[in-house]
Amino acid sequence: MNYKLFNTIAFKLTLWFTGIFTICSGFAFVLFYFLATQTIQAQVDQELMDNVSKFSAVIRRNGLMGARELAVVEAQAAGEKVIFFRLLYPTGEVFASSHMSYWEQVHVSKKGLQILVLNKKPIFETILIPSTKQKARILYSYVASDAILQTGIAMDFPVKFLSAFKKVFITAMGLIIIFSAASGWLLIRKTLAGVKTITRTAQNITGRNLEARVAQTGNKDELDHLATTFNAMLDRIEELVKNIREMSDNIAHDLKTPIARIRGFAELSLIHEENMEDFCAMASNTIEESDRLLDMINTMLVISKAEAGEGEFDFKKTNLSLMIKNACDLFEPLADDKNIRFDTTIEDQIFIVADTKMLQRAFSNLLDNAIKYTLENGKINVIVLKDNNCIIIRIEDTGIGIAKKYLEKIFQRFYRTESSRTRQGTGLGLSFARTIVRQHKGEIIVTSFPGKGSVFEITLPYRNPGVI
Repeated sequence: MNYKLFNTIAFKLTLWFTGIFTICSGFAFVLFYFLATQTIQAQVDQELMDNVSKFSAVIRRNGLMGARELAVVEAQAAGEKVIFFRLLYPTGEVFASSHMSYWEQVHVSKKGLQILVLNKKPIFETILIPSTKQKARILYSYVASDAILQTGIAMDFPVKFLSAFKKVFITAMGLIIIFSAASGWLLIRKTLAGVKTITRTAQNITGRNLEARVAQTGNKDELDHLATTFNAMLDRIEELVKNIREMSDNIAHDLKTPIARIRGFAELSLIHEENMEDFCAMASNTIEESDRLLDMINTMLVISKAEAGEGEFDFKKTNLSLMIKNACDLFEPLADDKNIRFDTTIEDQIFIVADTKMLQRAFSNLLDNAIKYTLENGKINVIVLKDNNCIIIRIEDTGIGIAKKYLEKIFQRFYRTESSRTRQGTGLGLSFARTIVRQHKGEIIVTSFPGKGSVFEITLPYRNPGVI
């Protein structure tokens, strides 16, 4: 089978696996990056607030002059490019500061002062220094009733740290994605190897080669279960094909004889000058054989439709006792012709919901077989009774019997044992009977012993709740 790589399940699953992994990893990175940014900013803000506390304490002890000295000392100690201090009046006028050559482009924010004066709470803001293109974190806070501290810290180290983190993460992510895609591809290919085995087995299956089966791994996983199911399906297909072949052979065998007879009658009518009586006899034989063929075809159609769930049945309340009595009365003369003792034990007034014609035909097929295969001076016994929630119809005979190995096969369409091929029949009677009984939610079972006779027993649910 030729197919593109992009259409394979392995590729699609790998793509999905890699995509989901990438999205989850990207989300984790964004979350971690956000938390890292917030943590670093909180640390910087805390450092700025600590400076506010220092200045407040110095002003309380030494006044504003002490704060001026502290601004210069603290800036020099930390580095004048790292931090700066400005002392302002509430009007925004600067009265003291650290060395501001590096920070000269950082101005006092009037908006920030207005908010501070209004709310009396420290104000934080992050700005970009135009000359250095670096960020700085700025704080405005009261350090005395008439003094405001503006202080700022360069964000050079945090920015470099976050930038390095992004580069490392992106590089690591790229390697991890490549590794996950490769490992996912290998794992998925290995997992789907069982599917390829099933595919190859299916490709090797032909009408003449149905013996191939998928080897099971024994892992008890989904693929092992699929292989088991696939093998079971092949078993059913093999059995079905075998039955179809047997049925085709039987159809060919059973159709050949009547068709040959019809053709023979037609040839006789053409090559011989017969009188009218002979022509009428040949026409009668032709009609008889044609009716036999039509009956065979119609029976096959009824069986096929019923088994496919498309049977046309007319279920209605039926006096089963009367139906069976009428059928027995119809067949009793045939039994008398062979000097067969015909006994019946039928309970009265047994009513069920059934298709009367179909059920009568099924029973008649069984009764006809009993008479056909029972030798002269034999015995047939028909019993009909109610047993709990079931109705039992039993046909017992002292006929030729059936070997045990054939007991199930005789219900197959066109199947006839060697002993039955010498007698007239189509091989559809028992198959038809079982199909009709099963459509009534019942079952047929048979027990038989060669040379001693057979017992066919029909079991039907009383009142037939399954078909009401």
